[in-house]
Amino acid sequence: MKTLMLLLAVSTGWSQPWKPDVVNARLESRAFSGDLASQIRASSTAWFGYAVKTARGDNNFNCETHAASPVRLEAPAAVAVLLRVANDKVEKVRIYSLQCQFDAGGLPFVWITDVRAGASLSFLEKQASAFDGAVMAIAQHDDPQADAVLERLARPPQGDKVREQAIFWLGASRGARGVTVLRDLLASDPSDKLRDKAVFALSVSKQPEALGFLIQTARNHASAHVRGQAIFWLAQKAGKQASSAITDAIANDPETSVKKRAVFALSQLPKDEGVPKLIEIAKNQKNPEVRRQAMFWLGQSGDPRALAFIEQVLAR
Repeated sequence: MKTLMLLLAVSTGWSQPWKPDVVNARLESRAFSGDLASQIRASSTAWFGYAVKTARGDNNFNCETHAASPVRLEAPAAVAVLLRVANDKVEKVRIYSLQCQFDAGGLPFVWITDVRAGASLSFLEKQASAFDGAVMAIAQHDDPQADAVLERLARPPQGDKVREQAIFWLGASRGARGVTVLRDLLASDPSDKLRDKAVFALSVSKQPEALGFLIQTARNHASAHVRGQAIFWLAQKAGKQASSAITDAIANDPETSVKKRAVFALSQLPKDEGVPKLIEIAKNQKNPEVRRQAMFWLGQSGDPRALAFIEQVLAR
């Protein structure tokens, strides 16, 4: 049976402005009451869903598009958190834009209205160790409580998998507060693996100060490995500040491994920026391993300037 959610909204008088478009489902609407754990229960298989207010602009979450569907140029102010439940246990957690149409496969679909952010976050935090989608959903909440939840998930005693997810979303969607937490993790976390994740999360942050922290990490972090990772992600950012930090590492970092990583980072810059710098290093760098690294990446570039320089070197 296919039923448009608009008909359900009219018949139930929903007050919440966010309604999903669901087909092929046995639909039911329930008002939120008490806590989500007591409401999201089903002895047989069913889908449950509710809306989360979000201020994060691009929240299409991979909707399948069809030629007959309208192309919505503006994202909605909310996303749908969907949960597949069987035998009173959550089996799946998914998050999608409310622009998507959902096909429930003939199963019951229960939409819970007016769910408060605090109740949603409390419920999802308990699901985070089992479902990546729960951490993603937490990150989409337009509520400062989500920052605190993600910070808890990013720290011990949580397992590495949960921590990695939380660290990514702190950078990707939690603004200035997320950058502050990432900076603290880089300074204090003992795990190189988790600090790697924090460096990457800084690189995807849209906060202006994130680039500055990334440059500081590349220049000053106590771990050569972390400095090398920061240099690598700086290369993906390009720009004068990033390029300056990379060349500074080649000139001044005490570790050859970091210098070589910085040479590789130069090879990732746009050719008009990276190739001249690689040629300069191949000419003037005192460290022979670093010079060889520069020559290698010049050879890989296929750039006419690089090939002409290599020919000159070989002709000597």
